[in-house]
Amino acid sequence: MTTVVPTSEDDPALAVVRFTSELAWADAGPEVAEPQVTRLCMEAQECIVMGRWLDLASLMLTSADLVFSKVSDKDLECIFTVICNLASKLENLDEFEVAKLVSTKITQQPNDKPALRLKILFNLYNLLGGPDSRFFVYMQALNLALNGKVVDHIIPSFKKIDCFLKEWNIGVKDQRNLFLTIANVLKESKSSGKYSFKFLTKYLATFSGEDSYIISEAKEEAVRSVIEFVKAPDMFQCDLLDIPAVAQLEKDSKYALVYQLLKIFLTQKLDAYLEFQAANSTLMKSYGLVHEDCITKMRLISLVDLGSNESGQIPYALIKDTLRINDDEVELWVVKAITAKLMDCKMDQMNQVVIVR
Repeated sequence: MTTVVPTSEDDPALAVVRFTSELAWADAGPEVAEPQVTRLCMEAQECIVMGRWLDLASLMLTSADLVFSKVSDKDLECIFTVICNLASKLENLDEFEVAKLVSTKITQQPNDKPALRLKILFNLYNLLGGPDSRFFVYMQALNLALNGKVVDHIIPSFKKIDCFLKEWNIGVKDQRNLFLTIANVLKESKSSGKYSFKFLTKYLATFSGEDSYIISEAKEEAVRSVIEFVKAPDMFQCDLLDIPAVAQLEKDSKYALVYQLLKIFLTQKLDAYLEFQAANSTLMKSYGLVHEDCITKMRLISLVDLGSNESGQIPYALIKDTLRINDDEVELWVVKAITAKLMDCKMDQMNQVVIVR
């Protein structure tokens, strides 16, 4: 197809407009297509001359959905690199508008080539200068990774979150949104239980100092944090009891038992758990808590608690009674605690005591 546009053919933006418009009108036949392609290219040229970069970005994105389905991944990346480069021509406010326009378009269909869409968003992020623009695009990337089920592609960036926070300088509400979304992304990965819990507690901690009405917004996530802690086979300590968003559960008519369960796991022994479970087995099942797993965790917690006494020695008989196990299982549980790095101790089989270092 041949069209005449009075501008330099070297301009990458015009090349993209020409390429995408020709794709869009390819099925209409040359008589219909050529005038449309010419019109779009002339409009793009006018935007360039007038410095209307937001309008140009909108024009270039018009056929974006079609482009994703008809060209190679390499061509797609090149096309969107040109579009994203428009943001580098602008000041903060206009840059944000272009960043918002481009990232919103890219995330509209998260299940179509999600990994590539995510890569394009990161390319856009790196081209931006304003912290507001960068934060907006990063949040778009998080949601794209979550909805497109490509969370493993974005998890490595979480190591830099502290640096990002200093750069973005975002308010408390944005921090809450960020931490909760990251926690959801990590939960989706199913291999980062501790990591997900870390960001969930960061989210809850942002409610410290707020009034009860604001804190109540975090009630469901507070419950979630308790259940995640109880379920986690490799977490035995946490600061949830010190967080106001969790403390509100203690007097809540619906969730008071959840708070009681947390308190048992953090401050009490196996006997208290068994008594709670006997009275609230239905509640436990409703949260997906497996009784056998909880017993295992509580036995380890109870064993560590026994090791905190001043004498530094734990008689085998006391371990047997506290953990409700047989004589021949005592050393097995001590080994489990050592393996989990919960205790630094050795077993004196002759005197039937565990010596805690």
